[in-house]
Amino acid sequence: MKATPFVLALLLSAAALPAAAQVSVNINLPGLVQVAPPPPRFERVPGPRAGQVWVPGHWQWNGRDYAWAGGRWQRARPDYAYAPGQWVQADGGWRWREGDWRRAERRHERREERRHDRRHDRHDDRHDDRRHGGYHCPPGQAKKGNC
Repeated sequence: MKATPFVLALLLSAAALPAAAQVSVNINLPGLVQVAPPPPRFERVPGPRAGQVWVPGHWQWNGRDYAWAGGRWQRARPDYAYAPGQWVQADGGWRWREGDWRRAERRHERREERRHDRRHDRHDDRHDDRRHGGYHCPPGQAKKGNC
C-alpha cells in the first residue's frame, strides 16, 4: 500500500518532464508579422481627380489576422510621385513599409540625361566618370599618358 502513492507520484513527475523540457522562445519584434500577407485584392481605380493621387488598398495586420484597407485619394504634391506601401520580408517575418513621396523626374531632366548617355556611348571612354561627379583616371595611368 505504501508503494502505490510513491509509484503514482513517480509516474506523474515522469509525465511532466517532457512538458518542462519543451521551451518555446518567441521574440516579438515590433511590426514583425510571422504570417505572410495574402495576395493583394483587385481594386477598380476610380476616374482621375484633379490634384489627387490614388493610394491603392493593402492588407493590414490587426494583431490576429489580416484585414483589407481599401484605397483612397490623397492630395498630390507638386514635383513628387507617390510610391505605394508594400509588405517586405525581413528578420524571418513580414514588415509593412509605408508608402512615401519621392521626387519626380521631370521630362526635361530625363531627356537631357538620355542625350548625355548617347554622347557618352559614342565616345566610349572607359575612364570617363563624368556622370558620377568628376573625371576619374585609374592609378598609374596618368603617368603613362593614358588619361
